[in-house]
Amino acid sequence: MSCTSDKEHVYVLIETDLGDIKVKLYNETPLHRDNFIKLVKENYYDGLLFHRVIKDFMIQGGDPDSKGAPADKMLGSGGPGYTIPAEIVYPLYYHKKGVLAAARQGDEVNPKKESSGSQFYIVTGNIYSEGKLKALEQQLSQIKERNIFNRLVGEHRSEIMQLRKNRDQEGLMSLQDSLIAQTHELMLEEGPVMFTPEQKTAYTSVGGAPHLDGEYTVFGEVVEGLDVVDKIQAVSTGKADRPKKDISMRMKIIE
Repeated sequence: MSCTSDKEHVYVLIETDLGDIKVKLYNETPLHRDNFIKLVKENYYDGLLFHRVIKDFMIQGGDPDSKGAPADKMLGSGGPGYTIPAEIVYPLYYHKKGVLAAARQGDEVNPKKESSGSQFYIVTGNIYSEGKLKALEQQLSQIKERNIFNRLVGEHRSEIMQLRKNRDQEGLMSLQDSLIAQTHELMLEEGPVMFTPEQKTAYTSVGGAPHLDGEYTVFGEVVEGLDVVDKIQAVSTGKADRPKKDISMRMKIIE
């Protein structure tokens, strides 16, 4: 289902109680683009809430269970009954302030990083100094190395279980040394986490949430109404980061 040509972009107007936000959808993420367009045309988002708002991080909405939800209702797990395959176009698109991205379940239950069928967030984030960005690169590189090692451990789980069953401590230590060596080799091949010059410029000027890069699908960006996003992120929130006063939305395609 193609809704736009390669040379054109589709724009969506998100009308909120605090003002309007205009977003551009990226053509490089066609599954997310077309699904968002489909839901907007079906009026799926009309009456839903921004149910999770965290200042200096992001505003999130798109849970169908939020429509008319009582104040004490836990939100964030609803959707249209399907997920969308990840379309992580990184480092072209990253988590600078104002980008539109798809929410998803965590890696432990969602290793393919598939997106929620309807829930989305708009990044607000923080402005980073060059020093903080450098420290974050090192931290993310350590996390990457640990994830590689854990993946290799998972691939050898049956072997590890058998060695444990046999109480073969020497064999376990030998396998561990081998997996550590393989981890180091893969890190040398893939390289540490390093932000591009474009990322560094964005994160030290407009800001964002760089720790999310490469983990979630970014499929659009705010082109008008970033001040409205700032108004929403500044509201008072209660349990589970839900705004104390409901902020509802309506959406329409801008022709």
